[in-house]
Amino acid sequence: MEESQLLIRRMQEADIPQVHEIDTLSLSLPWSERSYRFEVCENRAARPWVAEATLPDGSRKLAAMLVLWLILDEAHIATVAVHPDYRRKGIGLRLTAHALADAAQNGAKTAYLEVRAGNFSAQELYQKLGFRVEGVRPRYYRDNHEDALLMALENLNAEALQALAG
Repeated sequence: MEESQLLIRRMQEADIPQVHEIDTLSLSLPWSERSYRFEVCENRAARPWVAEATLPDGSRKLAAMLVLWLILDEAHIATVAVHPDYRRKGIGLRLTAHALADAAQNGAKTAYLEVRAGNFSAQELYQKLGFRVEGVRPRYYRDNHEDALLMALENLNAEALQALAG
């Protein structure tokens, strides 16, 4: 997807129905619309983002979403998902890099996340950004008791991340 066709911006309350749809289509344990509303409207630590694609007719549709929590000098990626129609186009990488660059510009030095042990495509994306596996959370996911890999990215570099974001 060309850069001019994708806009990365902060999530707004009006985005929540589309964000929830992406979450439901993408993840086996989706968040509720109420949870997203809390992140957008009330959680001061939250940095919720969306990637908005321009369709051929000029209309716009959300292609991906991400919620990052910024607490002191740590960023935690709480959730990220790409709509099935937009996968394998680099959108997840660009959105994640953008969110991390913003976190770095706002004082984050390290980023953390959990990812399913069997979600190899997500792990590959995070490794491209420089994340490394730091540990395992056994039986972390309540739907199937799958392990979570705890991944970390140290020494966040806003300029390098922004270059990846496009």
